[in-house]
Parts: sequence; structure tokens; C-alpha cells
Amino acid sequence: MSGVTKEYVKDTEQDWRLDKWFKVHFPGISYGRLSKILRKGEVRINGKRVKAGFRLEAGMEIRLPPLGKDERTPSRKTHTKVNISEEDIQLMRSMVIYQDDSVIVLNKLPGLAVQGGTNTKRHVDGMLDALTGEKQERPKLVHRLDKDTSGVLVLARTGAAAKKLTESFKQRNTNKIYWALVKGRPRQMDGVVSAPLDKEPGVGGERMMVSEDGKRAITDFKIIDSAAGQVTWMAFRPVTGRTHQIRVHATVLETPIVGDGKYGAKDAFIDGPISKKLHLHARSIEMDHPDGGVLSISAPLPYHMKESWNFFGFDPDYSDDPFEEIDSV
Repeated sequence: MSGVTKEYVKDTEQDWRLDKWFKVHFPGISYGRLSKILRKGEVRINGKRVKAGFRLEAGMEIRLPPLGKDERTPSRKTHTKVNISEEDIQLMRSMVIYQDDSVIVLNKLPGLAVQGGTNTKRHVDGMLDALTGEKQERPKLVHRLDKDTSGVLVLARTGAAAKKLTESFKQRNTNKIYWALVKGRPRQMDGVVSAPLDKEPGVGGERMMVSEDGKRAITDFKIIDSAAGQVTWMAFRPVTGRTHQIRVHATVLETPIVGDGKYGAKDAFIDGPISKKLHLHARSIEMDHPDGGVLSISAPLPYHMKESWNFFGFDPDYSDDPFEEIDSV
């Protein structure tokens, strides 16, 4: 069929329904029209017929039939700059830890969602106009962090940069290191967790679980320090990028992340002055810069984790690559 094109699902579109994807990218297509082309098999995901409610995964190929000019109107042309409160403008600007002509890097605060959802009205995506600056284009998300996870969040300042950065995340050409405080101590100083993950049935996709039928999920881990074996400061490096991967893999090691009641239940909490917030932080990222060279950024710990680090005598300014010695073997 002439005029057929292909698009690829971005990391930020993980778990979107297909009809939502069309509404965002092609707002000129009515639901009736979408239903018709889906029914006729003119839209395919990785070569297969799907329905409007199909859940997308990052990297999937979407085959599109020839579309009319009005239907192909991209969403960016319909975007109008939203009114953002002065408080939110200052919040967004306060999180910027790096910026150049193509890239902005935030140190995202814990508790702030990256994208909207049910009962989530305040999120990074909704406040990106605060960072437009001298650029005409609105910054774009190229990956995500869980709402309660803090740390490095990369934004693209141009469409060209977004394409290159998205491809880097899609191809896993990134080195992301997370810091976590976990309850207990793993049996090994370092190693690899390889445990496939799937959505837990009956909870609306809110929880993941280890399942033989799940998707491949691999995480490197390394102990950096510990306090009397009661709590351990760990570095995690996700090789794959599944939802809640580090949080679930921490429980596979029988060391739930402190503050993670979703996966560690009551065992994830410590009596005393330690915050009950999730102690998981995207500490650093190293990846190809869209303009050439390497982008290497580290984000300081959020307040509640820094307080815990000080309480246990850990060094919050530790800057070594915990996996360097392992990689050199």
C-alpha cells in the first residue's frame, strides 16, 4: 500500500492505550475512523492486528496507512502554551542541573509524577512550558521515572534531539545508575538479578511480579556500604527497562527498598528517624549527546535520603562508579 509509514513507540509512551497514542499524535482522526482502520487491519503493531485498547510498549513499530492531511496534523501544531503558576515555574527551574542548546537535565523531586494520570494533575509534562526559554519548541520527555523515585530526568529541547535521545533509550545505549537504601544485606557483594517481570493480575497494572511468562528483566547490583547489616546502600544498574524493575528485583534479593510499601510491605520500613518515603534515586546517567560527545550527569540526593545517609554515616558525595571494577574484569 503506497503511503504507508511507520512510527515507533517512545519510552514515555510505555503502557499507553493505542487510541490514546492516536489522539496525541493524530488528533484529526475521529474514533469512528480509527475503529474502521483497525478493524480492516490497516494499522498494525509489530506486524499484528490490534484493537483500540491495546497497550503499547517502548520500541514497538506502528504501521500506519495513508492518512488525510487533516488527520496527519501533528499534535505539536495544536499545542498552546499553558498558564503555569509562578510557584510551578520556580519549581521546574529549581530542578535543572544541566542545560545546553539540545538537552535539559532535571533532578526530579520525589513525589512529583513525570506524566499525568488518574487523579494526577500536577506533573513534569504539564509544566514543561516553564523551561522553553529562548527556544520556540516546548521541551520533550524522552524517558520516565516513577513518581516516588527521584533523580536524573533527561529532556530534549528540540525535535532532532528528541529523536536521537529516544533512540538511545530504545537501544539501551545508556548507563544509568541508581542508589537505594535497602533493608538487610544481600548475600553477595555484587551480582546480577535476572528475573522476568509481568503485570500482577487484578490490580490494574499497578504492580509487577516475577513470572516465568514475563518479559526479560536484568539488573546489575553492587553493595557500596552497610550499617551493621541492618541496612545497605546499594547501586543498581538496569540492563533492561521494565516498570518497577529495580523495586521488584530488590525483593528478589530479599532486601526491599526502604520506604517501598508497595513491594516490601511492612518489612520496607525502619523504626526511628528514617523517612518513610521511597529511598530510590536515579543517581547518574551516561549516554551519547545528540550533538556529539558524551553526556554524563550526576544528581545530588533528595533531602530525605541525604538525612538517612547522614544518620547511617554514609557519604552522600561519593562519586566513584561502583561498577567500574566489575566491568574491567
